[in-house]
Amino acid sequence: HTPHRPWIDAVEIACTSCGERARRTPDVGNPWLDAGIVGLSTLGWNTDREYWERWYPADWISESFPGQFRNWFYALLTMSTIMTGRAPTKTLFSYALVRDEHGEEMHKSAGNSIPFDEAAEQIGADVMRWMYAAANPAVNLNFGYGPGHEVVRRFFLPLWNTYGFFVTYARLDGWTPDQTDGADGARTLLDRWILSRLDGVVGEVSAALDGYDAMRATRAIEAFVDELSNWYVRRNRRRFWKGELDADKRAAYATLHEVLTTVARLMAPIVPHLADALWENLVASVDHEAPDSVHLVDFPRASSDLSAPEIEASVDLVRRAVGLGRTARSASGFRTRQPLRAVHVKLPGGRVVFSDDVAVNAELIAQITDELNVRSLALIPDQSEMVERSLYPLLPVIGPRHGKAVGAVMVGARSGDWELGADGTVAVGGVTLQPDEFELTARARSGHELAEDGDLLVAVDTEIDDELAAEGMAREVAHRLQAMRRASGYEISDRVRVAIGGDSGVVSRLTPFRDWLAAELLATDIEIEEAAALGDADARETIELEGSSLALAVARA
Repeated sequence: HTPHRPWIDAVEIACTSCGERARRTPDVGNPWLDAGIVGLSTLGWNTDREYWERWYPADWISESFPGQFRNWFYALLTMSTIMTGRAPTKTLFSYALVRDEHGEEMHKSAGNSIPFDEAAEQIGADVMRWMYAAANPAVNLNFGYGPGHEVVRRFFLPLWNTYGFFVTYARLDGWTPDQTDGADGARTLLDRWILSRLDGVVGEVSAALDGYDAMRATRAIEAFVDELSNWYVRRNRRRFWKGELDADKRAAYATLHEVLTTVARLMAPIVPHLADALWENLVASVDHEAPDSVHLVDFPRASSDLSAPEIEASVDLVRRAVGLGRTARSASGFRTRQPLRAVHVKLPGGRVVFSDDVAVNAELIAQITDELNVRSLALIPDQSEMVERSLYPLLPVIGPRHGKAVGAVMVGARSGDWELGADGTVAVGGVTLQPDEFELTARARSGHELAEDGDLLVAVDTEIDDELAAEGMAREVAHRLQAMRRASGYEISDRVRVAIGGDSGVVSRLTPFRDWLAAELLATDIEIEEAAALGDADARETIELEGSSLALAVARA
């Protein structure tokens, strides 16, 4: 039998001191009553009301649901309300359960349980903390090494690679955080953009953590690190690559340093070990007056001085256009390294420029052409220049609604005599069709591929002439030679000698790009001849490119 009434009543225990017999106390309350009184009984509610007032109610309380809602939370609330007329806590946080990565309950007997020590060794304590903080508390967390590695791929690696990129080039240039002379005045559009985004994220993360919303905080930091890695750093690589440490390069270093150290402070409550490692190397190791640990530094505060909403809106539009352009390029079948003649962009809301500032507009256009590898960009006021749209009225729908007018509607649809309204309706055949009464298809005009998102449309030219084809070949050769550099174990700053051999047609097409190839490859000498070779080459490779064989060789200079 279980040790409950009535069986426990038959048990009597003799007291070794007095000889009396101890029996069950007849009046027993629910054990949750004892847990529910803790906020009163342990803080001196009966004996020191002034002390108790300093601690009550609690700022935050947390337990899993649903059990604790009907047990502990209920007991706390009931007893506090009866005894004090107040709620026992200002904030109540609850969460679902932890399952394995397939959503199944973890059990040792099933072989799917993961001990903490093993998980910490396999994926790291900070990764585990980030997984828990980023999870939606309303649903079960599917924990395992697969989801853990995905978190590393999605957040930790991009952040670490950005940090590594900064440290590598800062060491090469001997840059330190005190070298900021002229940096503010030399900051570029993208510097101001990333600092404005950082300022916004600081505000968002602060508000989220003040509201005990770790999920919102972690996801805001993740999104920012993605923008930092995949846009700011990629768009600014050449500023770090160039040889001279001028004001522009110092501004790039100062900006990225400020961003990385602020991100370390932002994420410190969630991933304390990684944040401290970044802080120690980026700040404490070079500034001996700075606190030794990121956990001794004030949490960041948003500053309106850095906010630039107009720049953020413009760059966001540019990034959307680039995404659509990549989609259109992919549909064209041309690899990214193949330059195209032009891209045509129809902006939303009747806009005819990305920015009213002429210089800013030109810079934003240059970002798009560079990202999409196109020679030029044209802003078009009317999408009809690039798009052929077809209207297909839905007969089963319009028949009962429009009766005899259906014939005129179909004639207008076939002839193209119709007009799309700003509200999404279509005027055709003397009637107005609602959005549920028709379908619209879009097809790029001949020689183009397009992609659209709402009223933003991007179309790329798909006709390639000999000049563009030659440049595409040069870019592919540079890509292959860069891979050979890496495979040979060269340092980023190592100078090289290069040989490119092939038939006369290939040689004549690549020769005009000699200087460009030298700059891309850090080559002191490039030989482009039919029988080009390097006797002391560290790496050799023969590739097939557009039906021709090319012999590539690379050696340290």
